[in-house]
Amino acid sequence: MIPAMPASAAAARARQASSASSALLTFGRVAAMGTVTALILIAGVWASWGTAQHVLLTKGREQGTVQVTRCGGGVCSGPYSPVSAGSQARERVVIEDSVAVAKGRTYSVVLKPGSGDAVRSGPAGILYAWVPLGGALLLASVVVAGGLRRTRVAWGMAGGGVALLTAAFFAV
Repeated sequence: MIPAMPASAAAARARQASSASSALLTFGRVAAMGTVTALILIAGVWASWGTAQHVLLTKGREQGTVQVTRCGGGVCSGPYSPVSAGSQARERVVIEDSVAVAKGRTYSVVLKPGSGDAVRSGPAGILYAWVPLGGALLLASVVVAGGLRRTRVAWGMAGGGVALLTAAFFAV
């Protein structure tokens, strides 16, 4: 027969087991929410980089202006006038139809290599290219605040996202 354990020893063992399971659950929550946060931010950078690379890394790329003459089907087009050395004038280049582009206006652009697609350049183009990251920062801030319980970090991320989106709104 096994001798009975004193009540204080049994209570200590139960507290120890509860503490270990609590630590394990906390680690699991932090790992899961950290992974979700990282994936959201990586997706935001990935979505932004497709356009931002052309706007930020302009060395060796054709730069100029496009006067938008027609819009339809999600794109706008117009004649391209070169500004950089080695760039050639074109009768028609295509730029994405968005809130950043309006018919009848002229925009500074960078041409994507090997195509007639243009991306808006300058401060407005840079800010507009990073809009998906601003949205990702806002979304990730909710996960950081709720899942990781890091409210100061979450407020910082949300503030950065709001600042980026607001700057892009006023620059465009």
